[in-house]
Amino acid sequence: MATIRSGSAKYDGLGKDGKGHVSTESGVLNSQPYGFNTRFEDAPGTNPEELIAAAHASCFTMALSFALAKAGHEKGNLETSAKVSLEKDGDGFKITRSALTLTGKVNGMDKSKFEELAREAKANCPVSKLLDAEITLDTSFTS
Repeated sequence: MATIRSGSAKYDGLGKDGKGHVSTESGVLNSQPYGFNTRFEDAPGTNPEELIAAAHASCFTMALSFALAKAGHEKGNLETSAKVSLEKDGDGFKITRSALTLTGKVNGMDKSKFEELAREAKANCPVSKLLDAEITLDTSFTS
């Protein structure tokens, strides 16, 4: 059985003059503004790349957390940031990269095993599988 989550977007007006609002099924985002000025300038609101970065960071971190638990670890802390790159591609744009930066602390764990599990989580989290972009991972670890 598939898990299905939903989001919606509304855009009033066209092009640079248009104003959009994005919402999520959970209500965490409720008519959050987005548009040209939130995507390419620094206006208040959100944008698709920021939302993808948050989705990728959270998906990867959860996948790694479950892998660490499966490997027998009970306590630890993980913190991940993702930086998603949007670049010009012909007449349009393309998301070309998601750069994950992970800081982790897992008591009694070997650094090389931590990095191995992190690489596997990067490759196998559902958002990584969705992205048609380069995905990098930098780790910082203490035991």
